[in-house]
This record gives sequence, structure tokens and C-alpha cells, in this order.
Amino acid sequence: MRLLNTLVLLPLLALMTAPPVCAQVTFGPSGAEGDPFRRQEWRVPSPDSDIAAHALLFRPSGAGPFRLAVIAHASTQNGLRRAQMPQPEYRALAAFLVARGFAVLVPERLGHGATGGGYVEDQGGCDEADYARSGRVTADEIFRALDYVRMQDFIRKDAAIVIGHSAGGWGALALANADPKAISSIIVFAPGRGGHANDEPNRICAPHTLVAAAAEFGKAARIPVVWLVAANDSYFSPAFSKASVDAFRRSGGTADFRTLPAVGSEGHWMIETEAGVKAASGELARALNQLKPAATRTP
Repeated sequence: MRLLNTLVLLPLLALMTAPPVCAQVTFGPSGAEGDPFRRQEWRVPSPDSDIAAHALLFRPSGAGPFRLAVIAHASTQNGLRRAQMPQPEYRALAAFLVARGFAVLVPERLGHGATGGGYVEDQGGCDEADYARSGRVTADEIFRALDYVRMQDFIRKDAAIVIGHSAGGWGALALANADPKAISSIIVFAPGRGGHANDEPNRICAPHTLVAAAAEFGKAARIPVVWLVAANDSYFSPAFSKASVDAFRRSGGTADFRTLPAVGSEGHWMIETEAGVKAASGELARALNQLKPAATRTP
């Protein structure tokens, strides 16, 4: 019994003495039928060397290597709401991807929930909003997590995909300038910043600045993007999203824009729900089947 207790304690002691970045710490239950398999809690790098970001990893059965899908979560400028955010999970979307052979990473970014730390992706107020800088910082956080996990032996080193939602989608757009061999495609759901300004639906903080930043991201884009928005999105409506897509394309980015059916009372959160993933499943499947690694473009 003493030997058994020692063996049980060894992994815990290793975690206690390890540096902030470490591998999975907990295996979750498989859950009910249809849930993602092999749910694990991980710690991944963040821009703060003293803080390892919390993350969830879902893995298909088998040893792999699997293609990696990274889901980048939404955010808020409200510090109290960020601190109270539960661990992003996107369970239905993760299940959809795991069923198609992807290992799925959902990292939590600095300044959110249990990860804590400084909120490095702050865009500032309306008068001085710097959406381009905010997006690039978010992109850096996404890539740090992606790059760490793709070094694991059960993950393919190439052809990862990034799926971003709202502010996470905005960061994913900024990440379209990455190496197309590492990231083959990007899918974004209602990407943007500054929506619901002052908590008012259909009001965006400095909308022209946001469109200009989308154009800036398009100039350096090397990875194709699928841009999706629900018909009843009151943060970044289909009409506004189309203007942002057009700016992204005009400056050189490749984007396939689709409007999805209205889901629930607020379509902005559709991809967090089972009904939303079901409504988006056709476009998601088409994107996964058709998007190929892009040819390298000179920035």
C-alpha cells in the first residue's frame, strides 16, 4: 500500500515542482453519449512567462498523430465579466471536430477566468481604439498555445486549423499571416471587437476603425478564411460583417463569406451551443473538406 501511495503521489509532486507550462493534469470522464472523448486539462504558454494559461484538450481514440484544431474564445472589455468567465469549452463544436479526427485545443487567454493575469489584448476606448494591435496580441496568444501542443508526439506538425469566435475570431484573422504549412485554414464566427458598445445591440465602437483593421490583416494574409455570421447577430451583423470581409479581400486576403440561419435570441453565441453547431454543421463540413493549404504568399 505504501508503494502504491508513493506511485500515486509522484505525478502530483512532478506537477507541483514543474515550471508553469506543463502537459495535461487531469483526465475528465468521457461523459454521456456524443460527448468528446478523452477530455484533458492542460496548461499552455502565455505571453506572461510566470503564468501558464488553462486549456482543455479533446482527443479522438487512438494514438494519432491527429490534425490539431484550436478554438479561440470570445472576450469582453468588462474586467469583472472576464474574471468570472468559466473555462471556455465549446463542447458541441469540439465533439463535431473530434468525430472528424481532430484533436481539439481550447486555450483560455490571459486576463480571463482561472488563468487570470493582465488583459494584454485591450483595444482601448472608442476614440483611441487600436483594433489591429489588439488582434495581433490575440493572434500571438493563440499561436503560442497551438505551437506548444503541435510539438506533442500525438499531434501532426502541419495542417492545423484555427476556429475563432468573436474576439477570438478577430485574433484568428490577424493570424492569417502565419505559415500556411503550419495552419492550413481559418474559420471565424462573427469576428470583431467593440460590439455592443455600452451594452447596446447593433452598436459598434469605432466601426470604421474596425473595418480598416480588417483591411490591414488582409494585406499580410497567407491562409484562406471562412467567415461565418448568424442572421440574427446583433454584435457584428451580416451587413457589417460583409463590409469587413470586403475590406479584407480588397487588400489581398482570401475569404469565403456565408450568412447562417438565425439561432436562438442572439446569433452571436450560436457556436457555443449544440443548436448553433448543428445549424453551422453544413458550412463547417464544407470548410473542412474543401479548404487546402494555401500557397505561400510574399507579405
